[in-house]
Amino acid sequence: MSRLPAVHPSTDADDLISARIAAAMPGLTPIHQRMGAFVLANLFRSATMRIDELAEAVGASVATANRFARALGFSGYPAFREALVRGFEATIAPVERLRSALESPASGADVFDASLAQASANLRLAQTSVDAAKAVAVVEAILAARQVFVLGYGASAFLAGLMEHGLTPYCANVQSLALTGGPSHAARRLFTASREDLLVAIAFPRYVDDTITLARQARDHGVRLVALTDSIASPLARIADLVLTIGAERRLAANCDTAVLAVIEALCDAVAHRAKRSVEAASGLTEFVLPWLVAPSILKSASGVQTPRRRQTRHPHTEPRES
Repeated sequence: MSRLPAVHPSTDADDLISARIAAAMPGLTPIHQRMGAFVLANLFRSATMRIDELAEAVGASVATANRFARALGFSGYPAFREALVRGFEATIAPVERLRSALESPASGADVFDASLAQASANLRLAQTSVDAAKAVAVVEAILAARQVFVLGYGASAFLAGLMEHGLTPYCANVQSLALTGGPSHAARRLFTASREDLLVAIAFPRYVDDTITLARQARDHGVRLVALTDSIASPLARIADLVLTIGAERRLAANCDTAVLAVIEALCDAVAHRAKRSVEAASGLTEFVLPWLVAPSILKSASGVQTPRRRQTRHPHTEPRES
């Protein structure tokens, strides 16, 4: 059984605050020690809690929580929480945005419209900010590769699958490593890769350790690495040969995948345009999957629209001959 992907730690801030609490523990009152123990055991959860929520979690008062922060050398609880949050910014941001939104009056229609507006803004930003020359270089790398592996965990696993789907007609060997078998299976597949192969790794906040670790190992193994991520500060961008940065802000969740998917689709279209025998490949694939596609005439018939009757073709293995 594969383990769940871990969130990639961004700084050592959690270690610093942990050391500060641990060093102060012997001199704290029993109630403050209980509060310190709770924070040490729940660093991320504590970083998301208001002062009243932390106090309630340990059975203390708000005033006690404030005195606990001052006992650690902070000016008050806000400064203490700021130190807790440091290093978890990208991870905790969606929680904070959701908290703020719930505290502000807004109708469902307002939230719906704002979400669509954010997605539209991300698309416009992608169209103007994604480096066209780098995108062309990514397309060339995909076409030149013997094998193309696509990797992503968390929400990016679905994006990896869609990229595999889009590239399949035009690449001789493309495989998503995102879901089947988990990280250990991905590691086994990447171990067989070489300098002739390409790994496209997808990582957006919240960054996932498994994606970063596998991408780094593949690069060290000689595999060329393309990164689709949110900024040059991303841990994936620091190790990739080619990087496309795509804005993916979303009001009430970690990421908006709209622009990322649009860039993936644009890359797949560019590959289709440049690939040899792309028309034959697309036509052949369509013909192959045709038995699983619903014909427009069937849809019209189901909706009550009359369609010309087609002469039925007898299947020799399922229908008896007339005598």
